[in-house]
Amino acid sequence: MLQGEYVITPIADFQVQAKVLGRKNYSWGREADLSPLDLALGWGQMSDESILEHFNISQSGRWYYWRTDRMVIPRNEIQTSSANMHMIPANDQIADRLDDVKEGEVVKFSGKLVKIEAGDGWRWVSSTSRNDRGNGSCEIVWVEDFDIVMSN
Repeated sequence: MLQGEYVITPIADFQVQAKVLGRKNYSWGREADLSPLDLALGWGQMSDESILEHFNISQSGRWYYWRTDRMVIPRNEIQTSSANMHMIPANDQIADRLDDVKEGEVVKFSGKLVKIEAGDGWRWVSSTSRNDRGNGSCEIVWVEDFDIVMSN
């Protein structure tokens, strides 16, 4: 797939249903040319309000951060049941749906995890594992279908 100067290559099919823990719009940088929105998402115990009330969730610089004064579930559970995802809308209709997303909603979407390359050697590659941490551990999702399952 081509999008402007970028070659987008699918590397895996992807689908998820999760609670929106946070959303952050971006308008600067090469990544924003492709992905104007990041969603911090949680599933399993990280979608349970009785668990989430113990967390402070934030996003900045394409990262998702969580903080808690009391570990109510194991750290590994937090890390494997939540993620920051860089959302690339496949078309204008998906972009409009993504614009409407609010924190606390439950969303369901599908598409492809992707690798993006530019002619000057720049690359941005999605994680394909839920067990990785740190730089490169976010999913980059070419979103082909998107629905809000439960609104606030």
